[in-house]
Amino acid sequence: MIPKKEKSFGDHKDEGHLWITLSTGEYYPDVLPLACELYKPVLVTFGQLLKTAHSSTDLFTAIAETTPQWMRIQLCRVFRKYVSPETPVEMLKKKCAAAEICDRFGKGFRKITEVQAKFQDRPVPDEALCAVLWEYKDRGQKGYDLTERLFTIIRERFKELRIIGPERAGKDIILGELFKDYPKPDRPVDFVLLYKRNPVAVGLARYDSDRGGAQEDDRTGQYRDCAGEVLGYAKKKNLPLKVIFLNDGPGLLLGSMWRDYEYLENKWSGLVKVVTLRMFSERITIKWLLSKKS
Repeated sequence: MIPKKEKSFGDHKDEGHLWITLSTGEYYPDVLPLACELYKPVLVTFGQLLKTAHSSTDLFTAIAETTPQWMRIQLCRVFRKYVSPETPVEMLKKKCAAAEICDRFGKGFRKITEVQAKFQDRPVPDEALCAVLWEYKDRGQKGYDLTERLFTIIRERFKELRIIGPERAGKDIILGELFKDYPKPDRPVDFVLLYKRNPVAVGLARYDSDRGGAQEDDRTGQYRDCAGEVLGYAKKKNLPLKVIFLNDGPGLLLGSMWRDYEYLENKWSGLVKVVTLRMFSERITIKWLLSKKS
């Protein structure tokens, strides 16, 4: 009897919508009361700082000194909307970068008198702005949910394996700490699978709500670099090490994402597997993990 050929990641493309995991969203305008309740203190605090600021730079400096961190980050997002939409949001969130931001972007800040006038024209809480801030609330949460469910699958269905890494938020696994002579010791990965205490697979996990363009290219490029590096090291050391890319979410169905991941799997056939959560138990097996040949 001819053994049934295993389906590749690419073979699942035509029915891709059946294999992705969809995180539940929230309906508009149902979220508005909760959004307004959550972000009203942020807008009140922003208004207080705005009232006493004598310049937009002065306002941002005051925001940078605000505690706790959650409040400071929300204030930075409001600042970006009102004062400096061209400033990268990730820079705004770094307290230590306040002086650099003012130096690089300060000339483009909207005048404080204009900001004060615009803010006073809006209600508090401002439903429109609260709805925008609400969109940031669970950013990253879906990725944490994905890895948490992966840990559950490993514990329940793969008793022979042990998984290490941050189950939700936490410090990445650094390959230089796992392999003392790893060529890029600061290489981070999301999880590592162990069999009898020996690493048999390293993995990256991402949830894509939507993605495309340059971000899509960056992701696949990072994956390609990681896979080549890990597998090159494994070959040199004669290790049965595999690479798993756990990717999920509706973003997989956009643009060339599915095809790009299919290319990665085919490039290192038998050594790399791209899976969604629903594919994991079917495509990731002990036999594959321990195999030494592609």
